[in-house]
Amino acid sequence: MTALDFIRSDALGLPSLAKFAIALAVILSVPRLSRRIRLPTVVVLLLSGVVLGPHGVDLIGEHRPVADFFADLGKLLLMFFAGLEIDLTRFKQARQRTLVFGLLTTALPLFLGTAVGLLLGYGTLGAIVLGSLLASHTLLGGPIVARLALVRQEPITVTYGATVMSDTLSLLVFAVCLASFKSGFSLSILVIQTVEIAIFVPLILFGLSRAGTYVLAKQDHEDEYFIAMLLIVAITGMLAQSINLPGIVGAFLAGLAINVAAHAKPAKEKLEFIGNSFFIPIFFIVTGFLIDPPAFLSSILDNGGLVVSIVGALFIGKWLAAEFAGRMFGYSAAARHTIWSLTLPQVAATLAATLVAYDTLDPAGHRLVDERLLNAVLVLMLTTAIAGPVLTARFAPLMLKDGITPDQSARIAEQASAAPGTARDPAPAANTSPTNG
Repeated sequence: MTALDFIRSDALGLPSLAKFAIALAVILSVPRLSRRIRLPTVVVLLLSGVVLGPHGVDLIGEHRPVADFFADLGKLLLMFFAGLEIDLTRFKQARQRTLVFGLLTTALPLFLGTAVGLLLGYGTLGAIVLGSLLASHTLLGGPIVARLALVRQEPITVTYGATVMSDTLSLLVFAVCLASFKSGFSLSILVIQTVEIAIFVPLILFGLSRAGTYVLAKQDHEDEYFIAMLLIVAITGMLAQSINLPGIVGAFLAGLAINVAAHAKPAKEKLEFIGNSFFIPIFFIVTGFLIDPPAFLSSILDNGGLVVSIVGALFIGKWLAAEFAGRMFGYSAAARHTIWSLTLPQVAATLAATLVAYDTLDPAGHRLVDERLLNAVLVLMLTTAIAGPVLTARFAPLMLKDGITPDQSARIAEQASAAPGTARDPAPAANTSPTNG
């Protein structure tokens, strides 16, 4: 028995409360460690997940319903807070820009990923699925821009809105490819999914805006208001999943819908506090569980060309989208680079879709995605999960030179000694927000 096997056997046998205590100790110590090694906190949390997860000491075990639930809730709260903190006036003014960037950051990686798949010998549907995996992104760098008080800046607002678009459109393409691979192309599936989305979005934005405002206004006590907000997050996430959209889309739209009603409410600030202090760090740690270092190294050594092509297609596609849109909108170089870095990470939603595609067989028993591509996606996930936040921590502070408000200046001055982007990113102060896909 190796030392790692011995540690694993002891770690797995620990009482649940001891495991919980270890997780809390990690969350508590990571910000200080991240400052010392000068890496964004989200990256250190991800790496902590690698160490604690099934490919490390295996503290939690293969079946971890509680940890997975906390992580899912953290992911929903991440996007919900983003919707709550967006400047609605600026968001409405930037609707067309959000639409343009959303289409670009979806279409360009989709096209390049599909081209790479075809050049490497994959079938048409397999190549399009690869493109759809690159089209979406997860805003792992959101806590960094939140800590810098940049959430209300237009380039960040546009990026948040485009995230919802890219996740939705990429999943629509993925769902059609999946159904077509199993039983042939079906126009009815495409039409039904499109109609469901067309109904869902205004239902949440306008229907929930009125209903949610009414329900929240009826709550006489702060604890009731707190629970009502959590209920809204849960319901909207569930409704999104019911039409094959990621729950984060519903959570983000819910945040937009009750943005005004929840503004400056003590219960909102307390929900942000507990979310940013506990649930969101848990999300990053559990995401680290998905990263398999041996598979990462094996994929690089055995399928180097495939890995480089896929990673390159993503980096180039997202960069072109940020550059085209940013120059069109007159954004500074710092803003364009920040947008690009925010749209790089491909994490849980990408891996989940890849696993579904890997398990999908056609009538002849062939897989939609083979093992080579599955391992390449693991490398993509680890590479972008680290590179995205690191680049955001590098470029986002440069946006401060583009013009900030006095209150932002005061906050930045306060946090200067904490090395912005390397301090406790998942726990920004009240009235900021971090933000599968």
